[in-house]
Amino acid sequence: MSTMNKTVSVSILDKDYQVSCPPEEEKDLHQSALLLDQKMRQIRETGNVIGTERIAVMAALNLANELLAKQDLFANEQETKIHGLCDKIDQVLVKYSQIEL
Repeated sequence: MSTMNKTVSVSILDKDYQVSCPPEEEKDLHQSALLLDQKMRQIRETGNVIGTERIAVMAALNLANELLAKQDLFANEQETKIHGLCDKIDQVLVKYSQIEL
């Protein structure tokens, strides 16, 4: 059974946008719009970037950069955990091979 998308209103830099999304994603959409609005306001307040389109691009670049940094951090953490698990497996295998001798 497919769910019908619903039209949701979000406000970004005091401009309303109608966005279609599945009902179960409405909360995430509002949170995303709020985050984007905050980033765009921060950029606008610096006074270094003029124009809504440029502010939006800079906000998107900043958010993408943050996302990539978190993905790298997550990947590094997972790699560390995997190495730790491999070390534990190796230790157990060594103990097990000593018991059989």
